[in-house]
Amino acid sequence: MSEIPNDAILDKMENVLKIASDFTRLKILYSILGEEKSVNDIAFETGASQSLVSHQLAVLKRAHLVSVCRRGHSVFYRLEDDHVEKLLSITYEHVTED
Repeated sequence: MSEIPNDAILDKMENVLKIASDFTRLKILYSILGEEKSVNDIAFETGASQSLVSHQLAVLKRAHLVSVCRRGHSVFYRLEDDHVEKLLSITYEHVTED
């Protein structure tokens, strides 16, 4: 049996899980899974407004779940690292198992 993490770690875990658990943010994370996309592309794919997507991307960026890639005047978003992909995958597997 593993030890319970300290309060600081548990606080960080709680924050990441709270942020990732929002319906729109989950759609955004899946939209950029494996592919960098612009706000316009994400808004189109998720059916959310550009302003909502921009706001949610800022929340996800502060939580280190997404990162920004700038090329000239263009801005693209991607998952921060493979841990975010694993979090999505494990959660999906958990809720879809019979």
